[in-house]
Formats: sequence, C-alpha cells, structure tokens
Amino acid sequence: MSAQQSQESSDPSSGPLPDPLPGPSGPPGPTSAAGASDAPDPLVAAAQATRSLQGLSTELTARVPQLLEAMRSVGTGLELHSTLDRICETAAELADAHYAAIGVVDTEGRGLSDFVTHGISPAQARKIGHRPDGKRGLLGALISHSDTVRLADLTKDPRSAGFPPHHPPMKTFLGVPIRVQGEIFGNLYLAEKNGGGEFSDYDVHMVRVLATEAGIAIGNARLYEAATQRERWIDGSVAVTTALLSGGDADDALAVVAEQARRLADSDAGIVMLPAEEGGMEIVAVSSENPATSLGVVIPAESPVVDRLLEGEPIFVDDAASDPRMTSELTSRYGPCMLLPLQSGGRVLGALVTPRARGGRAFTEVERTLATQFASQAALALMMAEAQRDRERLAVFEDRDRIARDLHDLVIQRLFATGLMLEGAQRRTAVPEVRDGVGKAVDELDVTIQEIRTAIFALQQGPAEAPSGLRTRVLREINMAAVPLGFKPAHRFLGPIDTVVGELVGKNLIAALREALSNAFRHAEASRIDVVIDSTITLADGRPGVRLEVADDGVGIPEGGRRSGLRNLRRRAESLGGASFYGPGIGEDGGGTTVVWEAPLEPEV
Repeated sequence: MSAQQSQESSDPSSGPLPDPLPGPSGPPGPTSAAGASDAPDPLVAAAQATRSLQGLSTELTARVPQLLEAMRSVGTGLELHSTLDRICETAAELADAHYAAIGVVDTEGRGLSDFVTHGISPAQARKIGHRPDGKRGLLGALISHSDTVRLADLTKDPRSAGFPPHHPPMKTFLGVPIRVQGEIFGNLYLAEKNGGGEFSDYDVHMVRVLATEAGIAIGNARLYEAATQRERWIDGSVAVTTALLSGGDADDALAVVAEQARRLADSDAGIVMLPAEEGGMEIVAVSSENPATSLGVVIPAESPVVDRLLEGEPIFVDDAASDPRMTSELTSRYGPCMLLPLQSGGRVLGALVTPRARGGRAFTEVERTLATQFASQAALALMMAEAQRDRERLAVFEDRDRIARDLHDLVIQRLFATGLMLEGAQRRTAVPEVRDGVGKAVDELDVTIQEIRTAIFALQQGPAEAPSGLRTRVLREINMAAVPLGFKPAHRFLGPIDTVVGELVGKNLIAALREALSNAFRHAEASRIDVVIDSTITLADGRPGVRLEVADDGVGIPEGGRRSGLRNLRRRAESLGGASFYGPGIGEDGGGTTVVWEAPLEPEV
C-alpha cells in the first residue's frame, strides 16, 4: 500500500463478510458489522478462532502452522513502529499479498495519524509523496465504518477518489479493523494477491485472527512506548531542574529549557517566550539550527494565541503554517506545534513552543500530556531558581549593608578623630617641617574619607546583573550530562578561564563540550569521563590559547564509524584559528577516546 491509498475505489457490493468456518457447535453464521462497542475480548476471540480450525479442510489445516508462526512473529518486540512494520510483513506473507499497510486512526477518529506500508520501495514512496490522511476515499470510509471489507476490484468502488501519480496499480483488496482493548486502533489493508486471484474466505479468517493478535501486540507496544516516553521526559525534567538550580543567570536557564524541550519533543525547535514590556510575548531563548532568525521577535498582543497562553491555556496546532491563529511569519515553515504556558502556582512566567517541520508527525495525546507536565515542572524550576538567586542577592545586599555601616560608623569616625588629633598637634608644634608633614597627613586622611564615602555609596547601589562566567557554564553542561550518563564526569580547570577566554571562544568551547559529552553518552559506553579546560597553553603558531579535553574509557571510535560529530568540532575550532583532534582514552591500555579542542583566547578579527 502507499500514499493516497485513501483515494482507492471498491466494489459497491462489499460489506460484512460471512464467516466461512463453522464454530465449535454449529454451521457458519453471519458476521456482524462489528463496531468497537460489541468487539469480543481479543484473547477469547483468538482462542475461539483457533479452535474453530479443528476438523476443517486439508487446505486450511495446512495453514495453521503458518498462522501460529505469524502470531508468534507479531508478538515479538515492544517498539511500536517496528511492531507495525512486522504486522504488515507478516500479514502479507499469511495472505500471499504483494502489498500491506496499517493505517493508524488519530485520537479524534476522523483521519490517520500514521501510515505504515510493506511492498512499497523507498523510491516509490518518495515519488508518491504525501501519505494518506484518511479523510476521504476508501480509507476514510473504512475509518467511519470499521467492518471487514473484501473487494475483487477496488478501482470500481464508488467511494474511490482515484490513485495519486506514480502509485502502483492495485485491484484486489482486503481491509480488516485492528482493535486494541476494545477500541479501534486502525485498519490492516492488503492488496494485490499474488497469482492474480482474489482473497479467499480462508484468507479473511486468517487475517482476522492475525488482526486480533496484532491488537494485543500493539497494546503492549503502546504501554512500553508510553513508559519509555515518561522515563525520558522525567529525566529531562531532572536535567532542567539540576541545571537551573546549579546557578547562573536567567538567560542561560531559559536556554536550558529550550534545549531540553526540543530534544524530548523530537521537534525542529525549542522556543521560550516571555511577556514583552510593550505587550505581547518576546522570544528570548531558541534551540534550533538557526536561532538568530527568531531571537528577539515579539508576537503582538493582538495574536489570538497570546491571550490564551497568558491565561494559562495550552494550545495544540496541527499545522502552524496554515492555522489562522498563528500570525507570525516564523510559523510558515512549521507543521504540528505545541504552545504551552510556563505556569506554576497560578503565575504564568512565559510560554514554551515546540514546533515540528511541515508534514511532520502529529503530537500524540501522551506527548501532549507529558509536554504539559514538563512545562509545569520547568516553570516550577525557574521559580525555584529565581527564588534561590533572590536569596543569594539578598545575602549579598545584607553583607554590603553591614560593610557600609561598619565603614561609616567605625572607620570614618576613627579616621575623622585621628585627623582632628593631628590638626591639634599641628597647631602646637613650632617646627615648620613637622607642621608641613602633619598638614599633608591630614589632607591624605580627608582624601581617604572621601574615597571611603564613595565606596559606601557604591555598596548601597544594586549590583548590575553580570553574565555567568565560563566556569559556571562548563559546570552546568557537566551537570546536565550527568543525568543521561548515570554518573558525573570529573573536571579540572587550569588558569583563569573566566577572565582570559573571550566571549566568542567561550561560546564555541561550551558548544564543543556539549558535542563531546553527547558523543560519549551516545556511542562510547563509558563508565568514566574526565573534562579538562586549560587556559594557559600556547598554540602551534605561538598565540596563547585555551584547550578542552574530554577523555573516556569507553569502546573508542570504530573503524569506518561515523565522524560527523568530530568534523563539527574541527570546523568549529578552525573557524576560530584553532584545531581539534582525538587520540587514546583513559581506559586500560589506552582504551576509549580523548577528544581535544583548542582555540586562541581571542580570535583574529
């Protein structure tokens, strides 16, 4: 099956099929147009269907081992999409069909959220283009009337909307509903029986039994996928909370939220918006391939989504490019999108946006729920981080007030008293040299008192918000990596990295560290990682520089393995006038990998 199968035709006489097999105690009877409400228990249905094969024709009895093997194959594995692929392949083999597909009905029951095929090559799928949405044609009819359908020539069915260009010819057709826990999950479609014949009654019965087993396997895969998703989102929430509470400024905290949201939602971008002073919402943090095009953009207050977000309502969009509520030009390149308020305790701090590319997979109900919970957790972590920074600032203010009071009440008073004593001594002395020397000392004391008063005034002013130092940002990346790794990498700093490393080099160093830690997590299988940052080195061309080393005791880099991450590190270093390379790790006998990234302290202009 392929894209736009929903536009195929069928025989107008198609309808509920008679059961070709006798039950345990009588002849065959009519098969009802079973809906979700009267669907039998899947295990009972499978058992009855299998028992009904006893005493039947030699042809059907000979196919029982094939059916049992098919059921065993379908029940293997827990990943949902691979389970759907396996069901398609098994159904095609069981019914001797050239094409098979599963259309997954969306949560509203009005169309298809996914379409998995067998028998269509990747090249054919690319030529056909957009996959069917199930809102018209034969596939749309099967969604609204979930009965078994068998057609001798689907091109003659009045429900047809025709084939799209490049679609392979199809004639014979069999459609069987798949139910999961009594509810319609989707439909299993088979087309083009090999040899040119029609699908037989035996094919129908076999595929029905397989669909029952498929419903059980899909239910298990769904539970496993939901549990895995929840684990990922929980780990992401922990990473965000750890990063936000480890210190740093607000901008870095919002960037962490955007990065984690993009990764967990498997979206093209992670965007954080905050209320703008002039009204509306401003994009203040972006995680995407090209964040510069979005940062600083203000969504006007007149936008329909702004009011709802500020009221704490989540918004879910099927296609951001065509939805009339999405008024920003930035949405033209996006499809499915979640806009989630960052709220905690009734206070809305901003909004989190996770868009996918146009034509991308829609967000499921589970993903929407988990993302909403993540946004609430991120908002709580932001509030906790803000409260922590407020406490730290309050402690600084209190300390500054105490120092100012001590300077004013003690130091200045003593200096003033000393000055008066010296002035009295100056008047009593008759020696000119002594009088001049004492006068100079009194003048110096006056200057000192003025300088102390200036310092007191400065202490009483609010300190400017200083950006996080490079050391703090490095520690934040290490803390974030500790969650997926299961342990915290060791680290060492050599030299005054906060004061000598330029801002541009520092940003690239953080990106290189993130890339190296990500590679170690995904590929190295390491149990130990050491991070060293040295700002005292001299580069090969004689310039002072900074060096990042990330060493692990993992499996190393295999021959012929992918090098895209290492190439990214090298290009990033070379753009600054530096270099990047790798060597033996810190495992036994040099096992593992050491990635080195270095650049000048200040790049050449």
